[in-house]
Amino acid sequence: MLSILIAEPQDADLLAEVQKRAFDEDDRRFQNKAEDGPPGYSSSSWQSEMMEKGLYYKLIADGHIIGGMIVFPSPGGQEYHLGRIFIDPLYQSRGYGQDAFYFLFSTFPNAHKWTLDTPSWAVRNHYFYKKLGFVQTAEVQIEESGVTLIQYERTEQHSD
Repeated sequence: MLSILIAEPQDADLLAEVQKRAFDEDDRRFQNKAEDGPPGYSSSSWQSEMMEKGLYYKLIADGHIIGGMIVFPSPGGQEYHLGRIFIDPLYQSRGYGQDAFYFLFSTFPNAHKWTLDTPSWAVRNHYFYKKLGFVQTAEVQIEESGVTLIQYERTEQHSD
């Protein structure tokens, strides 16, 4: 069973370790690179900084932190950006990612729009996000890294 709680500063080291394993594994599998994750992915101080800037959740299973996700709400509280989601490779393909999204959708019922992005090479992510109702909206080339990010959004129908 998955538990989802707000991350605390003392979780920063563990979250950095789990995030590093998750992104390094994707890099090995899909890009043939050993270690090339997104900015701050292996940094404890970056994790702490994100806890101050957004809503940083830790994902817990079997008594261990197995992942995390960072949500940035818009000032009006109707749009949310998922800055990052990651799950330890040992715990992937067990439905935890889907559970995490259902948690977000139920925790923020007033959301009219969700946005996120993922690298173009992350094929599994594209399939997963589309399965959850996200639609591709743009491709953005990041000049410094040469990475192409695919942007997605999911709009919610509310009866106001």
